[in-house]
Amino acid sequence: MGTALQITDLSIAYGERTILSNVSFSLTKGEFAYLTGRTGSGKTSLLRAIYGDLRPVKGEIWVGSYRVDTLKPSELPFLRRRMGIVFQDFQLLPYRTVYENVALTLEVTGWRDRKKIREQVMDTLLRVGLLARKDAYPHELSGGEQQRTCIARALVGSPILLLADEPTGNLDPEVGAQILALFHQIARWGTAVLLATHNLQHLRDFPAPVYLCQDGKLLVQSGGG
Repeated sequence: MGTALQITDLSIAYGERTILSNVSFSLTKGEFAYLTGRTGSGKTSLLRAIYGDLRPVKGEIWVGSYRVDTLKPSELPFLRRRMGIVFQDFQLLPYRTVYENVALTLEVTGWRDRKKIREQVMDTLLRVGLLARKDAYPHELSGGEQQRTCIARALVGSPILLLADEPTGNLDPEVGAQILALFHQIARWGTAVLLATHNLQHLRDFPAPVYLCQDGKLLVQSGGG
């Protein structure tokens, strides 16, 4: 399948405080894994390091053929064409429609062909179940629809890796389960997914490998099922 994410001997610190040390793991294309741990254990810091927002103290991070830990700021846009990111807070542009919010991702990463942009956006909206809502504005959407829009925005560039930081945290349990099922479907389509969550019910309902941030280490908690 090919490797989407490779982390080797990674250490992350804030000032004198080490957050994580000697972290090594990898995800192949199409693989799904959870990232868990208490608040402050390093989950978000690890995700930030992977998408180039936090420079590690040591170690290597590869996303596909991009070595993230040595990238210059000017090179980050090229990395983020290979990676999608979904946060707990939706961060949608309020005066743009669902279609426009998703299309903007392609426009800012250099897509120019309007026809190809439309084809890509419409196909992505169909995949995440939002085609009928393409002309709606964020305030007209439910929480689940807003998060699906965010997922479409992260997915539209056909990334090899999708990172999600507590993506169901603002949703009720039933909608959260639907969103989680969508992330598992995205993995089946061939994109590696690393999803950070506190929600242990997710781990029971949708089993997958679990990486636990604890006491400055990353532990393999289970192999999924």
